[in-house]
Amino acid sequence: MQFPESWLRAFVNPDLDTNALSHELTMAGLEVEETAPAAPPFSGIVVAHIVEVAAHPDADKLRVCQVDDGSGAPLQIVCGAPNAAVGIKVPLARVGAELPGGMKIGTAKMRGVVSAGMLCSARELGLSQDHDGLLVLANDAPVGQSLRELLDLDDTVFTIKMTPNRADCLSILGVAREVAALTGAPLTLPAFEPVAVTLGDRLAVKIQAPDLCGRFAGRVIRGVNARAQTPIWMKTRLERAGQRSISALVDISNYVMLELGRPTHVFDLQRVQGDLTVRWGKPGETLELLNGQTIALDADVGVIAAGDTVESMAGIMGGEATSVTLDTTDIYVEAAFWWAEAIMGRPRRYKFSSEASHRFERGVDFASIPEHLELMTRLLVDVCGGQVGPLDDQIINLPKREPVQMRLARCHKVLGVPVTQEEVSQIFTRLGLSFQVQDQVFTVTPPSYRFDLFIEEDLIEEVARIYGFERIPDLPPVARANMHVSPEALRGPHALRARMAGLDYQEVINFAFVEEAWESNYAGNTNPIRLLNPIASQLAVMRSSLIGGLLANIVHNANRKQSRVRVFELGRVFMRDAEVADGELMVAGVSQPQYLSGAAWGPAFDEQWGLPTRQVDFYDVKKDLESLLGAQAAQLRCVPDTYPALHPGRSARLELNGKAVGWLGEIHPKWAQECDLAHAPVVFEIDAAAISFNKMPAPSELSRQPVVIRDLAVWAKADASYQDLLNTLTQAIASDAKLSIVKDIKLFDVWRDKSAQTQEKSLAFRFWLQGRESTLDDNTVELCISSLLQALVGAHGVRQRA
Repeated sequence: MQFPESWLRAFVNPDLDTNALSHELTMAGLEVEETAPAAPPFSGIVVAHIVEVAAHPDADKLRVCQVDDGSGAPLQIVCGAPNAAVGIKVPLARVGAELPGGMKIGTAKMRGVVSAGMLCSARELGLSQDHDGLLVLANDAPVGQSLRELLDLDDTVFTIKMTPNRADCLSILGVAREVAALTGAPLTLPAFEPVAVTLGDRLAVKIQAPDLCGRFAGRVIRGVNARAQTPIWMKTRLERAGQRSISALVDISNYVMLELGRPTHVFDLQRVQGDLTVRWGKPGETLELLNGQTIALDADVGVIAAGDTVESMAGIMGGEATSVTLDTTDIYVEAAFWWAEAIMGRPRRYKFSSEASHRFERGVDFASIPEHLELMTRLLVDVCGGQVGPLDDQIINLPKREPVQMRLARCHKVLGVPVTQEEVSQIFTRLGLSFQVQDQVFTVTPPSYRFDLFIEEDLIEEVARIYGFERIPDLPPVARANMHVSPEALRGPHALRARMAGLDYQEVINFAFVEEAWESNYAGNTNPIRLLNPIASQLAVMRSSLIGGLLANIVHNANRKQSRVRVFELGRVFMRDAEVADGELMVAGVSQPQYLSGAAWGPAFDEQWGLPTRQVDFYDVKKDLESLLGAQAAQLRCVPDTYPALHPGRSARLELNGKAVGWLGEIHPKWAQECDLAHAPVVFEIDAAAISFNKMPAPSELSRQPVVIRDLAVWAKADASYQDLLNTLTQAIASDAKLSIVKDIKLFDVWRDKSAQTQEKSLAFRFWLQGRESTLDDNTVELCISSLLQALVGAHGVRQRA
């Protein structure tokens, strides 16, 4: 929310400078993000009156103006603005003046004519982007007065970051109430005196949906001048609050919304065909909005209709058909209380937002609607004229103000400060909260403009804000601090992140809500968990895999000429209960396991002279995963399998101790091509819980005997896997004590004879053997290798290669 400081001080003017006021608001929960001057620095600019205009003798587009700057003698100014005319008042930069940007004004000759100064446009003064001509000032502006003083350009613009629960502060009045409560300065409210009724016309309004509209008020005003100029003071306040001036009728409606937090709507009465009806929309109905967007309405979208024609989207935006124009003469002004639940999510569904919906979906004061309409009527009549009809006010279904209790002892315990009962009473009084006290229990009835007071802690927060967070002392804990020893076998999230960073991966944090296409394409999830109120239409479902986000990160970097990307993410995914094994975090029928996923794309190593450049492959990432697992890598198995995101011939299901824990593989060529990647990234995804605990290292005595190395090559069936053969060898060693001398096994060669008729392949194993007590002799070694060969022959039908 943005507003000028001068507007706020018109309501409450504490004895604080701008910085102190900003600090008070921030410490009370209304964070001031920025304070900026209303205009850039300049000096020597005064109000001047053009008394004579003549054509330049040597230039068609220049004019020679005689201006009165209040100094007594007229000044000659050469000007090229098309709107320079006799009688108008404009800004004059006198000789010696300094404009924004540091440009200094001096006497100059323009095509032979002396010019003693410069007449300025709004753009040249940094007040707006308008440079079509001179900035025309009000006719009653005093000649010779400083422009900064006339337009109050030494004002400061506040930008406040409002929390969603403080809808009551989405107005100048709301912020002023806070300042008055914080500082004790008196609050000056605008006059809400009823406007004299001079017309008997009414517009009938029927409320058919009490769950949509709780209160509706409006009146007819005829004979308005829609072409009237918005007062300079109002236009200035609107512009400094970030609102563009449109017309007097629209400007006044926006002004009341910003000043009082009261969204209103102005209908062109001559374009309203029949009485108004407030109801829910009907499927098939459409409405063209003020922003030019045509929407299809649903049964859960509130509307204001005239007969069978929808004229406005209730509480959100008016319709184009009944919008006011410069030719409008008769209007109907309405203000209503729309239930927040009836507004929430509707604008986002149609991919837009409005100032009105931003307020209504958070809660708007329902008690002061007539008073605010009276103020708006007074402004309309003063600026645009017209005859005023009676004010119709229908109360249908208003929120109940349930009392909230706060125990003083509970307040002391939560805040850690013994705030007295008298101090709490003063705080509630300054906040405008009506209350009763009995046995040190405060019973507070929330006012009609506060929709954030429901429980005891809400009131304690109010006490803390006004009492002052800075007054609450910082006290060290008095309890004895016991150091907790982290289990050595635990490999928590921080340790996993550190290991991944050490493997040359960079951490990313992506949204947990993703595109629906990612779920179906990358995870094969045709029934993802949908968001009821997504922040963007494309981010409509919860992720069940991290791969899509990592792939998007790679595409983002590739589009910015990055040739090598290695990223990882540790985060939760969201699945329905049946999709996850026991022991995972379960919330409302949805499981949220934590996954660790990594992706590598581009060269396997940074470019250097010592290594040839090659693209990262399956085995590079598999090695990274084994390094991450450490001792657990011995139990890791890569089982060939298919996964929607991965290449069907270059992917594997990860199993740890016989349990499926994730996937590893190259991205499917279809998705790589769709992402416009020249090379397919290699990714892995693994359940973090499965790798968070590791076995404690067990010390063992090292043998001092020499190591013997033997090779064994066998012919095996073409479809035989190395893992199956290795499992057979491991089981044989474990079951025969004589084979315990085998310390390690590696596969070092795979060969196929393409000319042979049989479908076989050659697998060459290397064995490391070592005795514990004595050096191994040849007979023992050969017997061991023979036993291992027999195990392979019996289980897989292999034969030794000559």
